[in-house]
Amino acid sequence: MRLGLVQMALGAIVVLTTSTLNRLMVVELSLAAVLPGLLVALHYGIQITRPNWGFLSDTGGHRTLWIIGGMVALAVGGLTAAWGVVVLEHDFVLGMVISVLAYGLIGLGVGASGTSLLALLATATAPRRRAAAATITWLMMIFGIAVTAGVVGAFLDPYTPGLLMKIVAIVTGGAVVLTVLAVWGIERRVIARAEPDAMPFRAGMAEIWAEPKARMFTLFVFLSMTAYFMQELILEPYAGLVFNFTPGQSTSLSGAQNGGVFVGMLIVGIAATGFKLGALRHWVIAGCLGSAVALIAITMIGQTGLPLLVPATVALGLFNGMFAVAAIGSMMALAGQGRGAREGTRMGLWGAAQAMAAGFGGLVGAAAVDLMRLVTDTATAFGAVFLFEAILFIAAAYMAARIMDRGIAPAQTQLVPGE
Repeated sequence: MRLGLVQMALGAIVVLTTSTLNRLMVVELSLAAVLPGLLVALHYGIQITRPNWGFLSDTGGHRTLWIIGGMVALAVGGLTAAWGVVVLEHDFVLGMVISVLAYGLIGLGVGASGTSLLALLATATAPRRRAAAATITWLMMIFGIAVTAGVVGAFLDPYTPGLLMKIVAIVTGGAVVLTVLAVWGIERRVIARAEPDAMPFRAGMAEIWAEPKARMFTLFVFLSMTAYFMQELILEPYAGLVFNFTPGQSTSLSGAQNGGVFVGMLIVGIAATGFKLGALRHWVIAGCLGSAVALIAITMIGQTGLPLLVPATVALGLFNGMFAVAAIGSMMALAGQGRGAREGTRMGLWGAAQAMAAGFGGLVGAAAVDLMRLVTDTATAFGAVFLFEAILFIAAAYMAARIMDRGIAPAQTQLVPGE
C-alpha cells in the first residue's frame, strides 16, 4: 500500500502533462496536435533508459534514493512543463525550448523512480503475492490519476495561466512529500537480493533477451501498449473540438476515463483473486476486445452528435483497466522467473517496451489526426484514428491468445495469493 502511494504520485504528475497541458496546447493555443505528441514521445523515448535503472537497482541497491530522486526530477519537470505552456502563448520558440527540457526531465524522473519502485516491489514481495501486489499498486496509481484529473478539471475553470501554475505546483509538491513519507524505511526492512557478480549491463540484457518468455512478452507489451496509448493525446482535443467541451470538462472526462480504468482493474482483481474466475489470458483478451468495441462507439458518437461521449469513454477505461491489470499481473509474475536477481532488469525491459509503445502510439495518433484533418472534417479525422486503434486492440487480443497459450502466462500467474 505504501509503495502504491508512490505510484499514485507518479500518475498524478504524468496525467497533467498528457491530458491537461496537451489539451491546452491543441485547443486554447491552436497548435498542431503533433507538437504535444512529440513532447510526450520525447518523455517516453527517454524512458528507454529504464533497463539501465533496473540494472542499477539489481547491482547497486539504494533503491529508495533512486525513487525519491526520480520523483523530485519528475516534479520539477511537471512544473516546468506547465510554465512552458504559459510561455508558448507569447513566445513560441522559448516556450518550445522550455517544454523540450521539461519533458526530457519528466522522462528521466519517471524512468528512475518508476523502475526502481517496481524493482523494490518485486524483491520485497513474496513470489506468490507479486501479482496481487501489482494489482494493489496499479489500482492506487489509477485512483491518483482519476482523482487528480477530476479535481484539477473542477478547479481549472475558468482557465488562467496563473491558476494553472498554482494547481500544478500543489500537485507536484504534494507528490514529492507523499513519496518521501511513503517509501522511507521500507528498503531497510526487507532483504533485497543484489546481483553477486559485476556483470556488464549489455551482457545482463543479452542474458534476459535470450529467455524466450521474456522476449515474446516484450513484443506483446509493445503491440498492446501501442493500442492502449494511441488515444491518449487525442481524446481531450476530440472532446473540445467536436463536442465543445471546456478545458475543465475535458480534463474531467480524462478523470472519468481513469475512473473506468480503476473499476476495470478492481473487477479483475476481485474476480480472479476472490472468486478465482478466469485466467489472466482470458481477462487480457476480454479487455482488448471490449476496448475495440468502445473505440468504435466513440467514433460513431462523433458522427451522430449523440451526447454519449462520457459513458463511452468510461466504458473504454473499464476495458482498458481489465486488460492492463491482467497484463501487469503476468509481468510481475514473470519478473521473478528465469535467472535470479534480475527482477529490476526484466521490469526495466518491459517498462522500456511500454514507454516506446506509448510514445510511438501517442505520436502516431496525433500526427494521423493532423494529416486526416487536411482532407476531411474533424470528427471523421479523429474517428479514423480511433478505428485504427480498435483494429490494433483486436490484433493484440489475437496475439495474447497465441502467446499466452504457449506458456507466457501460466495458470499460477493468476491473481490468487498463495498459489
